Amino acid sequence: MKPAELRNLGIGAVLVALAAIFPLVNDGYWLSIATTAMMYIALSTSWSLFSGPTHLIALSTAAFFGIGGYLVGTGMSDYDTSFWSMAILAPLVATAVALLIGLATLRLSGVYFVIFTLGLAEMIRNLVSWVQNNFLGSRGLYVLTDFTEAHIYWMLLGVSVVVFLFGWWINRSRLGFALKIIGNDEEVARHVGINTAWSKVILFMSTGFFAALIGAIVAPRYSYIEPNVVFSPQLSFLVVIMALLGGTHRLWGPLVGVIPFTLAWEAISVSFPNSTTLFLGLSFLIIVYVLPDGFTGLLEKFTRRAAK
Repeated sequence: MKPAELRNLGIGAVLVALAAIFPLVNDGYWLSIATTAMMYIALSTSWSLFSGPTHLIALSTAAFFGIGGYLVGTGMSDYDTSFWSMAILAPLVATAVALLIGLATLRLSGVYFVIFTLGLAEMIRNLVSWVQNNFLGSRGLYVLTDFTEAHIYWMLLGVSVVVFLFGWWINRSRLGFALKIIGNDEEVARHVGINTAWSKVILFMSTGFFAALIGAIVAPRYSYIEPNVVFSPQLSFLVVIMALLGGTHRLWGPLVGVIPFTLAWEAISVSFPNSTTLFLGLSFLIIVYVLPDGFTGLLEKFTRRAAK
């Protein structure tokens, strides 16, 4: 392992240790904000593992997140199943769904892939609502546990660490190298013998796995969940915006975008609750026209200029 990599791992370990003690020194409002930020750190980082190298904007995060949350709710409310059993089952189900979706859609590209993934999340949300209303007799589900906000925060921190380690391993693997070639020129990747379809499917499955696991962990935070909550399309857009704001060219890029955007989103939601959609639209425009490579890309440009 190179000295630079050892240094980065050391810095990461220190940051994780500092993050782990946060609930011990803060509670209430700021712990709630930190838990939300930790959720988006895990979601945005896992999203960028797929969309970063492939340049495919997936708006399916809410679909997998909702699968995780709703399976936990269904198991605990209707079948008296333990939280841990459903938290293990949910990401496996989402991974299987991601496999089927990937095989069917990852030959699409550009705007067609974006539209399909958004439509997929909406289809699943409406399908779950229809089944819930017509066959289960209620619209929502109770998810009652003994978990505190701190417990959920620590679980999300653990998932975030696993996502970062997984991304670090992917970047050093043949799969990561293949995905970089696919992102630069998929036709060239095919000519050099890379199975482009399966490479993208494998990483898309990992995105579905982590999103569902996070949805399962966050479900007890809601206590009572409905399809419009866990399958919200807004969540998919927030994940994309946060990842792009930080930058997807670096593994730690989404982290840089999540923290400031979470604080800004909280301020807008509290002070101007009817303007959140407008804020999302403006954020997209600013990223596209002002920060196309995110904060990390901007930092790299300043570094290169300073080095000249």
